[in-house]
This record gives sequence, C-alpha cells and structure tokens, in this order.
Amino acid sequence: MLKIGIIGTGGIARTHIDGYRRFPAECEVVALCDIAPGRADAVRAELGLPAARTYERAEDLLAAEDLDLVSIATPPSTHAELTITALRAGVDVLVEKPMAPSLEECDAMLAAAAENDRILSVVAQNRFRDDLATLKEVLDSGLIGPVSHAQVSSAWWRGTAYYDLWWRGTWESEGGGCTLNHAIHHLDLTSWMLGAPSAVTAVLTNAAHENSEVEDLSVAVLQYDRALAEVTSSVVHHGEEQAIVVQGRHARVSQPWQVVADVAEPNGFPAPGGDPGRVAAIEALAAAHTPLAHEGHAGQIGDVLGAVRERRRPAVDGTAGRRAIELVTAVYVAGIERRTVDLPLSADDPYYRAGTLVQRAPRFFEKTTAVADLPGEITVGASSAGDD
Repeated sequence: MLKIGIIGTGGIARTHIDGYRRFPAECEVVALCDIAPGRADAVRAELGLPAARTYERAEDLLAAEDLDLVSIATPPSTHAELTITALRAGVDVLVEKPMAPSLEECDAMLAAAAENDRILSVVAQNRFRDDLATLKEVLDSGLIGPVSHAQVSSAWWRGTAYYDLWWRGTWESEGGGCTLNHAIHHLDLTSWMLGAPSAVTAVLTNAAHENSEVEDLSVAVLQYDRALAEVTSSVVHHGEEQAIVVQGRHARVSQPWQVVADVAEPNGFPAPGGDPGRVAAIEALAAAHTPLAHEGHAGQIGDVLGAVRERRRPAVDGTAGRRAIELVTAVYVAGIERRTVDLPLSADDPYYRAGTLVQRAPRFFEKTTAVADLPGEITVGASSAGDD
C-alpha cells in the first residue's frame, strides 16, 4: 500500500485526492499540508480523511511521514522549491501544472530527480482523455498525411474576481497569465501530438481583467518544418469552446470530433463527396480505440502509481513538463520582445533564468485586490480540456 501526501489543499487538491481514492487497494492518503492555518484540517474533515495527519510546513510533513509519493498542488511559484525538497527527502513527486515558471527551475527539478533516483511526473491530465488519445492515435497512424496546419484553441473564461486570489494576477507569484496557467494544457497536447516547433512568434494583451498584471489573451504561431500551428490562449472566451483542428495533406481531423478528406478535380478544385474511403479508414481507427480505465487526473495518477511500484518512467515525466514550459517561455519572449524566437532556448538566454520574466514582462494593470481565498468550487465549460 503506497502512502501518499498532499502538499497544498486548495481546489485542485480535491481532484488529486479523488484520483487517489479510485485506487483504494493500491494507495492511501495519509497526510495533508497547507501553509494556511486550519485549512488542511478543514479539508480532512470535509473529505472524510480522519486518519490523515495534517501539517503547515512541507518540511515537517516530509520529516515525520514515511511517504512513497507526494502530490504538490500549490501556486506555480512554489513548485520548484517544494518538488526539490521532496525529491531530496527520497519521495517521488507528482507536481501540478505548470511545472515551474522558468526553465532554470525545471532543470533544477530534473537534476534533483536524477541525483536522488526519484520519479518526477508533471500533471498533464488531458493526455488521459479518450477523445484526445483517439486524436493522437489517428495522427500517429499517418492516415491524414503530413501535417500542414493546426488550430489550437485554449479558450477559457474567467471573471475579474478570479484574479482577486492573492497569488493570481502577478508575474512573481503566478508566473504568468493564461498562456502559462491555462494554455499549458493545450501547449502540452500540441507538443505531444505534433512534436517540438523550430520557432515561435506571438502577441500578448490584457483585454478584460483590470485587476491583473498578466496577460489574459495571447496568440502564437508555431513553425514546424513545413507546417504552422496557431495557438490561442485565453480567459476572455465566453462558452469556453475549445478545439484542436489538424489539417493534413490527405484529411482534416479534430476534437470535437470531425473528419473531412478532400480530393481534387482535374482543375484542382475539391471534388464533390471527397474521399469516403479515407474518411471510413479514419473513423474505423477511431472506433477501435480502447477506452481508458480512468480519465483525467485519475488516469494520470493510476499511471504514476504504477511507475512508483515498478520503478519505471511515468507516461508524463519531468522532461515532458519542461517541454511545455519551453513553449510557454518562447511565447512570452516573442510577445515581450516582439520578435521570432528560435527553439530550443539555450541556457544562456536571459529568459531561461528565474526572475527575468518578472523583470521584463509588461504590467498590463496593477493588481489591487488580494484575498486569502475565494468562495465556490472550480467550474469549467462543458467542452473544456482541463481545470484551474
């Protein structure tokens, strides 16, 4: 029975706890930690974890408990320090997205995992969704041909009060805006499905949240060998209608699910009816997808539990988490510096280092409200890929 600790007991911690509870024969949540006095006790009572011990300092939890795995569900600016502390204490780590605000911190986390022979996984729960796993399988099959274009819409909506929470809405404590903290899901999926781009260009703005320093909208173009991908990152889109549309030479496939395959008339214009055989082949491949036993956080937690038991690499390791941060960093550099950014970013790039973004990023507005907590639960639109 693996012993689990939870560091940070805000809204997303409940999702982690629910995920662990899907595997009662494999693990048990034995400890909760939160810096806010009484919060861990309140969550223990609310979720019915009477045997779990509570702490206000992660160091105390790690010293007192004999843990196999910790989930780190704290604000992004704390991820690196807490992860490294846990890894050095000999505990495997599942850390919430985003991995960390800078590549320098990501590399320090990876080094700590390697030096202490520990497992590090970064939350990317949308890889564990049947619809997106199906899309990945179709792309990997080659049936759509070489990819020419992708449209990735990370469309979220948040009211102004969202940024009243103390750690949101500043470059220093949140690490960034919607590009880092919301579109990280879709940027990870883009990297997972299409691979790493060679260059990025982007623009940033704050269109609707006057109580936040950070961007609430960015539009990026990722350049591949012979393809382009557009990524919109937003918390200003009513309805949160998210989509991934991939155009190949032979067909288009997307989630929400749609398949189209055009063929040409002798004059180059599309022929009526397209290519029904290719559409049928793609649909058959999609229909053959084996449903996942668990989706979302529970799916990833199940994989991480297996990795801890078997001492193998998890499906989403620290290197995958770093790749998503590199894309986010490139979007920020391109938007702030108003130039095209080549990838990969080198360790001597100023934006590789922790603190450069805080120094150079624009303050779109001044954050004027900072409350300890917000009422209500996390809610997302019906088509949303993720949560925050």
